[in-house]
Amino acid sequence: MAARAWNAGGFGANASSATPDFEQRMQKIRRLSGISRLMDTAVGIPGTRLRFGADSVLGLVPVLGDGAGALVGLYIVNEARRMGLPREKLAKMIGNVAMDSVVGSVPLFGDLFDVYFKSHRRNVQIIIDHFGVEPEELRRKRK
Repeated sequence: MAARAWNAGGFGANASSATPDFEQRMQKIRRLSGISRLMDTAVGIPGTRLRFGADSVLGLVPVLGDGAGALVGLYIVNEARRMGLPREKLAKMIGNVAMDSVVGSVPLFGDLFDVYFKSHRRNVQIIIDHFGVEPEELRRKRK
């Protein structure tokens, strides 16, 4: 169960979606969700349940690819920090980025690891869980 120590943005079941602050934060979470989808699950392999994204493809480029993936991951962590996530959750998010970068940098094995680990999606899910955002709130059309 996610602790909601910070609820200034009005997330969750008690939130009023009419507040501009709520809409701004929802737009930020939607944007981060889109980035994570692009990086981790943008392309599906027909006939399988496997999905991969730009992070897996970038990982094929030695050093630079994993560095680029790490920068995107750190951007997501920084946005979570700016939204007020507690240090424990930020530390877990940084651990996910570090694991993806370190293991992902191993030739061949790291590329396969990137297909399965999906650190960006994990980190966005930490943000979503923290604020108690429902899936239908993420899919709701912007005004």
